[in-house]
Amino acid sequence: MKKLMMVAMALIVACSVSFANEASDFKEVRKQRQEIRKMTKKDLNERCTKAARKEAKVLKKAGWIVSPGTLPLEKQLDRSYNMEMEYDENLFPKYIMANAQSIGENYDAAKTSALSLAVTNLAGQIQTEVTALVENTVANKQLEANEAASIAETVMSSKNLISQSIGRTITVVECYREVKKNGNKEVLVRIAYNGEMAKQAAKKAVREELEKKGANLHEQLDKVLGF
Repeated sequence: MKKLMMVAMALIVACSVSFANEASDFKEVRKQRQEIRKMTKKDLNERCTKAARKEAKVLKKAGWIVSPGTLPLEKQLDRSYNMEMEYDENLFPKYIMANAQSIGENYDAAKTSALSLAVTNLAGQIQTEVTALVENTVANKQLEANEAASIAETVMSSKNLISQSIGRTITVVECYREVKKNGNKEVLVRIAYNGEMAKQAAKKAVREELEKKGANLHEQLDKVLGF
């Protein structure tokens, strides 16, 4: 029993050290988001448009094009950047974004595969954002380090469950190019997911895992997610 307690304490210390090592990065991200929230709508739009044009130029040079009848690539990317730079009062993204690309024998097959992969990547982004919320509760002394470590560990092991809990996403960017060797299509997508819905997806997945472990951290989990 004593040995088991020592192992448990070692895990808690390891997670605490991890929080400390990531603290500077976490603070830098929050600082950047605070600066974005202070920007005027005009300045933010100009910043997004500039970034969109730059990325569109790179993609076009690499052979990426959009389907007839869809928005120009610059417009799609502009919308994407604007959504990506929206944060709530707690500096949590209003939209979680994820990219993916896939190759298929035809456009529809490649698109379906890319969207599926994008959802998996989205789950990873949700993991990252929720883990940052855990770190924030520790920094603000709203949660004990051992409680935060248990929740963070569960979040990081729940990617597949979070992915299964994700509802309807928004396809913000969609373009493709032809693979010259065999004529296959390669499709690139960028999807967005409502931030509050992302929290709900994480809550459902993590809560189920905590219950399986017998961990009584439900109220603390709600505190982390702002419920």
